[in-house]
Amino acid sequence: MSKRVAITRAQPEAESTAARVRARGHMAIVAPLLTIVPCGYDTSLHGVQALLFTSSNGVRAFPNHRGAQAVTVLAVGDSTAQAARDSGFANVHSAQGDVGSLAALAKRMLSPASGKLLHIGGADIAGDLAGDLTSAGFLVERRVAYAATAASALPSAYAEPLDIVLFHSARAAAAFIALGAPHADRLIAACMSPNVAETAAQTSWAQLVVAPRPREDDLLNTAFQG
Repeated sequence: MSKRVAITRAQPEAESTAARVRARGHMAIVAPLLTIVPCGYDTSLHGVQALLFTSSNGVRAFPNHRGAQAVTVLAVGDSTAQAARDSGFANVHSAQGDVGSLAALAKRMLSPASGKLLHIGGADIAGDLAGDLTSAGFLVERRVAYAATAASALPSAYAEPLDIVLFHSARAAAAFIALGAPHADRLIAACMSPNVAETAAQTSWAQLVVAPRPREDDLLNTAFQG
């Protein structure tokens, strides 16, 4: 049976998720609770052996300057890796997981002696990528390329009948709860990771389900099986 699915993530990723929801025969309700705001930051690559991206937003916030496309890119997951390839990066590798997977990939592929690692990400990040890699001997610089600002009011779509709310991030779950979590006790909350679910669990749901891996295919599989 077709479900009405609210997509809370920021644009433009929300439209990509909506297309995947529709492809599975469900109704996608695009109702972002976050807005991506670019930040000015140092984009120099002197001494950098690899760029680390923990989201597609970080890729989009990186300028297309000469020489950057030759630098090795390690991406947290497949969608971020594809965004990097679409932006012109040629040497891109996906960790197919979370920041822990990304750190493990960096340790396997890179050497602390070959130069510093540059993590391009948002103002709020999950996990401790820099700490993990620093403990392995790497020099890691984190540069904040964007901020995800929470909505000050719920989009009108949340007043409509819904079946499932997709949460790709703890920030989106926190925003939903801060804005009253309407009808949560009648909805399924589908969460990308245990960290996201921990935040979502601050209110009561008809059901709360968690993807077995932090990948969108797993999130959608879990949401529609729940």
